[in-house]
Amino acid sequence: MSPSASASRRPGRIERLGDAFDLLAAYADGGFLFERAGRGVAASVPVVATAPLDAAAGMLADIDRATGGGGRTVAVGTIPFRDTGGTGSTLAVASRTVRRTAPGETVLIDVGDEVVARSETPLGRIPASIPRQPFTARQLDAVPSPEGYAVAVADVVRRLGPQLRKVVLARTIEVDAGRELDARRLAHRLRAVNPDAFTFASPTTAGVLVGASPELLVSRFGREVRSNPLAGSAARSGDPEEDRANADALLASAKDREEHAIVVETIAEVLGSFCRELTWDPTPALLETPNVWHLSTRFRGLLREPSAGAVELVRALHPTPAVAGEPRDAALDVIEELEPFDRGSYAGPVGWMDATGDGEWAIALRCAELRGDRATLYAGAGIVAGSQPGGEVDETERKFRAFLDALRWG
Repeated sequence: MSPSASASRRPGRIERLGDAFDLLAAYADGGFLFERAGRGVAASVPVVATAPLDAAAGMLADIDRATGGGGRTVAVGTIPFRDTGGTGSTLAVASRTVRRTAPGETVLIDVGDEVVARSETPLGRIPASIPRQPFTARQLDAVPSPEGYAVAVADVVRRLGPQLRKVVLARTIEVDAGRELDARRLAHRLRAVNPDAFTFASPTTAGVLVGASPELLVSRFGREVRSNPLAGSAARSGDPEEDRANADALLASAKDREEHAIVVETIAEVLGSFCRELTWDPTPALLETPNVWHLSTRFRGLLREPSAGAVELVRALHPTPAVAGEPRDAALDVIEELEPFDRGSYAGPVGWMDATGDGEWAIALRCAELRGDRATLYAGAGIVAGSQPGGEVDETERKFRAFLDALRWG
């Protein structure tokens, strides 16, 4: 390279943005979005580099040093439900990323020409949108059918015992939208309906996964680690008295508390192996979302030194009994046998990590994979002793109805 060519190359830069900046304005098709209550990251294309999970931390550190990121350079992505070994899962560093992890800490990270040619993609405005007509029955194809799902749930219940305590069984709906679906508009709608969820949009091998998850798998900031598993749910109601009765019934439900306790036991055991201190709620609390009540337990820990990075914690925890079952291997075998589809990135981790090992990862729930004019919606339910097939069908139908309504805006 000639001296003149070297001198003309644009260095990386960090630019502070105001807290009024909307992260969704930094997201475009092919990019990445992960946001909750205004905090998170949004990355634009082109992608600078990708690496398997095992090599992602090294890749990120190299790019951060080359661009003077000061540890703030971010790698983003999803991890498929059944692949945490690092061979088929990759994280990516984008040419430009906006991240906000605290008030006053909204920054644009531009890796510069030393790593990639300059992206001309502007920070855009959020497009206006109005809802389309509801989807007709002819546009929807359930896989499996509600009846088939009920049969599978009954099969799981018969298998439960000391060697199999819980299985999370999922189903899908294939949507023929009859129009090009817009991931950005859908993310905007999902965020508006529930700003306390983790709104995400991430490329997959087939399209883009868009959703709004209520569940934090794990976050790591410095030595502080947090997790907020959810298990056990009940329907929300527009009638205040009925809604309160549903919430009270959920708190009192032996079936739902057992389902939740299985998850808490596992999270406590896994995180405890990394932490010098670990505390969690002594009893489950109610978490309110627009359509569903959940049983929730919040974990907070202090990592021992040397501290594990965010991705190391993700790989140790996933898949939790909240999305797979208990024991893990036995539950995964049942899922593979009974679910007539590949989950892909559904129920896998989605999030980000930076060059210091900090990061935040949710579980990809309440989501759909968009592919042009088609979408695959996913929903699941935890099956334990006491589960009723009809009740589990109803739970997944409620989740589908809420997402189908949001999809009208996409």
